[in-house]
Amino acid sequence: MDRQPWGGSNKSSPEDSSEGRLLSTVCMRDIVSDWSPMHEAAIHGRLLSLRSLINQGWPVNIITADGVSPLHEASLGGHPSCVNLLIKYGAQVNAVTTDWHTPLFNACIVGSLDCLILLLQHGASPHPVSDLASPIHEAAKRGHVQCVEILLAHGSHINLNILHLGTPLYMACKKQQVACVKKLLESGANVNQGRGRDTPLHAVAKTSNQELALLLLEFGANPWAKNADGKRPVELVPLESPLAQILLEHEGPPSLRQLCRLRIRKCFGPQQHYKINGLFLPEELKRFLLHT
Repeated sequence: MDRQPWGGSNKSSPEDSSEGRLLSTVCMRDIVSDWSPMHEAAIHGRLLSLRSLINQGWPVNIITADGVSPLHEASLGGHPSCVNLLIKYGAQVNAVTTDWHTPLFNACIVGSLDCLILLLQHGASPHPVSDLASPIHEAAKRGHVQCVEILLAHGSHINLNILHLGTPLYMACKKQQVACVKKLLESGANVNQGRGRDTPLHAVAKTSNQELALLLLEFGANPWAKNADGKRPVELVPLESPLAQILLEHEGPPSLRQLCRLRIRKCFGPQQHYKINGLFLPEELKRFLLHT
């Protein structure tokens, strides 16, 4: 038997008749999984249908057996108008599924900046409720640099180290997300903190990505660090690879110029490097300190 709308009639107006037939079919098809017309409208960004269903009495916080709400689906679909409507009618912004996904985590999966901002403005937490679903790790590994930037601005821990994932920087390096790696480093991420004894440079060495390796080294990555197997990054690179020569060259002592830059940046601490712009220094020197 079809689920009946809560607190209202399931009759639709002539202009909604085609949508009504479609949603009725969806109800029949997904009755076992408790998938509702609200979820269907939200995931596909059908704002008018969603509004009509709410007016009919469908609850905005209706969930599936897995705890998935319409707001989860609107966020996963990247539909800010639907997200805004659901929040307006009382959708729970920090609702959690059985997989520990929040609407904000879903927005990070698809990189929907508009959905992310809306959720944060209405009280969504940027912090993970479980190590199995960290928003900043998800955004970093998928290369959603603007999402990473917004999460950091709202208090996400830049060096959050999760046992099976490592840090956001490590995830970005592992997935070769250059823009995210650069943003995290510029924002003060610990360049030598990865997953366990694996550093971000170890992760990059495994991919033989020269651009990322040079970026990490410029920000002070330790080429002598050893992983759990006792290997340095250079030992993870084929000897014939150009990256092997780069890593070997950087195993020598760093220049005084580089040591001074790293020391000054360290004095400002994580996420405080923007203060360099306020120093009474020549612009060229500021650009040098900021790696710009």
